[in-house]
Amino acid sequence: MSRQDRATPAGGKLSRRQALKIGAAATTLPLVHIRTAGAAGKVAIGFWDHWVPGGNDLMQKQVNAWAEQNKVEAHADFISSVGDKLMMTGAAEAQAKTGHDALAFYNWDVFNHNDALEPVDDVMARLIAKNGAVSATSEYLAKSAGHWAAVPTSSGTQTKPPCARISWFKKNGLDIQAMYPVKAEHNALQDAWTWDAFTKYAELAAKDNLTFGLGMGGGTLNTDATDTHGALFKAFGATLVDAKGNITLKTDEVHQVLEYAQKLVKFYPADAVSYDDASNNRALISGKSALIFNPPSAWAVAVRDNAPVGADCWTFSAPSGPKGRFVPSLNYFWGVYKFSQNKTAAKELIEYLMQPEQVEARCIATSGYDLPPFAGLLGFKVWETVQPPKGTVYNYPIQPWHNAQPSLTAAEASPDIAVQIYNRGIHNQMMARLSQGQTIPQVIAWAQDELEGFTR
Repeated sequence: MSRQDRATPAGGKLSRRQALKIGAAATTLPLVHIRTAGAAGKVAIGFWDHWVPGGNDLMQKQVNAWAEQNKVEAHADFISSVGDKLMMTGAAEAQAKTGHDALAFYNWDVFNHNDALEPVDDVMARLIAKNGAVSATSEYLAKSAGHWAAVPTSSGTQTKPPCARISWFKKNGLDIQAMYPVKAEHNALQDAWTWDAFTKYAELAAKDNLTFGLGMGGGTLNTDATDTHGALFKAFGATLVDAKGNITLKTDEVHQVLEYAQKLVKFYPADAVSYDDASNNRALISGKSALIFNPPSAWAVAVRDNAPVGADCWTFSAPSGPKGRFVPSLNYFWGVYKFSQNKTAAKELIEYLMQPEQVEARCIATSGYDLPPFAGLLGFKVWETVQPPKGTVYNYPIQPWHNAQPSLTAAEASPDIAVQIYNRGIHNQMMARLSQGQTIPQVIAWAQDELEGFTR
């Protein structure tokens, strides 16, 4: 998918749209390459700091093994996404043209820093030949004007479906293990798992002081909420801006999803507007929430820190709406900077890390959290065997019988607009305004003004 020209206009002045696009830059993912003659010297890589205990340790061991084999001095940093540290690292290094040789990027950060990244078509040709086709979402985000700007990685790539307490749902009449069992089957319980049903259980949870851990935090600090609300809007067929740049707020679909949201937000946590991406994890792990939208990191930490809660968790697909079932997703990439002094080593390291045996080992070490973006790597047994309870994350990857699609919030718009919608958390802010008592026309008027700034 081609990207629009991002050059500064004559006279050196930036339009508001360009300034917002530059300011939207955020987050990064690791990248590297495969052994060719002469890949020696030093290489520095910045990885995403994994949520799951043990995830960083195995990554470091794999880097060390490659470095020893190839006689390269490799330095790995693990940079937290909390507080946008990873995003700010990528923006600072791309601007200063110095720093790591390769870095981790997520979602639109590859687009934001495309001009600073070394093409990796050679690496991708070999990986696709070996690992199969890349997911459509990863290709949308990392391929520009026919060239790969970064390598899609399993490390950090995730879906964010519901992770819920088995016992609480069973007490309230829904056996979530029977709804999404450890077998490849579709059933009537799945058909009944709709957003309307979701609201019914959210109300019951609030009455039990086990409020569903749904946030409305700002921008990139609460991507769990941004991704969840994007999937909700898609389930109703509601978009904010279309592929041609037209603002599409005044549609029946947007009005319908906002009418539904007026009911749902009544049962959000009292502090939902101050949520970040750790808030819902803490709510589940502490036993204060019956359901969150999250990859298996919260469950994995619960197993370690609050075993009864960990053993009572089950992950399953998102609710469906009038236009289908959409599962929140987030994608990570590894990119090599053009200013790198050792591009060959950086590319070789990345290619080594994306070999099937390395990818599977990291999937196992992270309890199935990491989702490979290559079709040929989705047959690992880890999701079937992880416990407790056994099979708890079996339905974490999107499966054909789920009748679900991955959701990338705001991706209906062109990337230069979508990144602004995403990083500003427009969906979250619309939900927050409804929770504060604003009317649907007031919320739409506010969003219209915001989006006009992005599309000028």
